[in-house]
Amino acid sequence: MRYLFIFIGFVFTGSTLTAQSNINDLLAAGLDDANQFTEAYLSPVAEGVLFNLGGSWLNTAKAKPLGGFEISVVGAISPLSGKTDKTAFELNIADYQNLRFADGSSSKQVSTALGDISGINVVIEDENGLFSESFELPSGIGSALNFIPSGYIQASVGLIKGTEIKGRFLPQVNTDEVKVSLYGVGLMHDFTSHVPANKLLPIAVSGFVGYTKLSGEYQFSSTGFISGQDQRIALDLGTWSFQAAVSTTLPIINFYGTLGYVSGKSNLDLLGSYQVTTGPFQTTYTDPISISNTANGVTAAVGAKLKLGFFRLHAEYTKAQFDLITAGVHLGFR
Repeated sequence: MRYLFIFIGFVFTGSTLTAQSNINDLLAAGLDDANQFTEAYLSPVAEGVLFNLGGSWLNTAKAKPLGGFEISVVGAISPLSGKTDKTAFELNIADYQNLRFADGSSSKQVSTALGDISGINVVIEDENGLFSESFELPSGIGSALNFIPSGYIQASVGLIKGTEIKGRFLPQVNTDEVKVSLYGVGLMHDFTSHVPANKLLPIAVSGFVGYTKLSGEYQFSSTGFISGQDQRIALDLGTWSFQAAVSTTLPIINFYGTLGYVSGKSNLDLLGSYQVTTGPFQTTYTDPISISNTANGVTAAVGAKLKLGFFRLHAEYTKAQFDLITAGVHLGFR
């Protein structure tokens, strides 16, 4: 599967994920085994990206006044250090119909798309044991990249009565092979805006709800990795974020915290026709792989924001199933 996950790596992590064999090897094991392995291999990536894109919406709990705005460039990473449950999974041959380990093991830790375990050889064989073929399972990005990155442009505009609308997007990538787009929209309401300011401490309390959508497609029919037509990988990912926030409202530097919940779903499909020419199951498959993943969980974040006139900076740490370290540069008015 040397290039099977190039698109997934590009969209999910912003980098190229290198694997060790090709698409033909994966499908040669049969559809059930191919789908089961691919789901286990990619699920941690989907979960990490869902949490990554569901975070970093807020840098204050104070809503901008009517006409106030802020334009931001935000970058974030989800570190993978210590997440052994996300970088590897237990492959038990009893759960597969046509796979076994070349060394005779009954189960073994193998790499997910986030890991770096290499040199694991498996054998495909038919039910009669008359035909067999071996190949190496793919490793992951762990040897080259120990985090999941993301980045986007975000804008915030103040509306009436303590309400602020937010939007985020990633400049669209549109080439002959790859199409990727990201957008999001959110709404924050500052509850303390309804209380006379002279009765308040310099603190704001707000609620927020936001949705982020990532879509993409990778066309690889022209690469010749495997015979077939209209070969492509399609990805659709959406995540909701619900947060309560509190922050100080001082003139220059402020501190904030949020408590929230992220819930999302991703769908990945290997589309087109694929003619398998090796192994015991030589046939042509159409739209052979379809994988859906969901992720949800509580998040908690703390951060600080420095405001120097029109120029602002912020940094944040989020604790979640996939932690998040965020930094942003902002230009704003009011």
